[in-house]
Amino acid sequence: PYRLEMGTKLENPKGKNLYEFWEDIIPENISRETAQQESKTLINLASNEYFKSINPGTFPHRIITPVFKESHGTGYRNVTIYAKKARGMMLRFIIQNRIQKPEYLQVFDEEGYYFNNDLSSEKEWVYCR
Repeated sequence: PYRLEMGTKLENPKGKNLYEFWEDIIPENISRETAQQESKTLINLASNEYFKSINPGTFPHRIITPVFKESHGTGYRNVTIYAKKARGMMLRFIIQNRIQKPEYLQVFDEEGYYFNNDLSSEKEWVYCR
């Protein structure tokens, strides 16, 4: 195996898996770092498996999750392999452009993606192509 999945059974001093091992460490550190930012917003580009490790229901700051969808007939659908690649492209976009305010992410247009305001909500920003 090339990675440890968070749900892997692994006895440790805090429990039986990696979620239990990291349960306080990850959310406390990410919350502390987010609190130091001007916008107090976390942009979630992690997979669902790793995102769960911050306990999003109790996370004290705003979370925006970009969702990437592909045109499919009369609507849009999530295609996992493309979404994973798009999350990486957005991360590179954030770093290269030194994005400080979440609203600036709405101009993201790599490889044909565009921000779709009609499909987006306050917590989930949808990008289509």
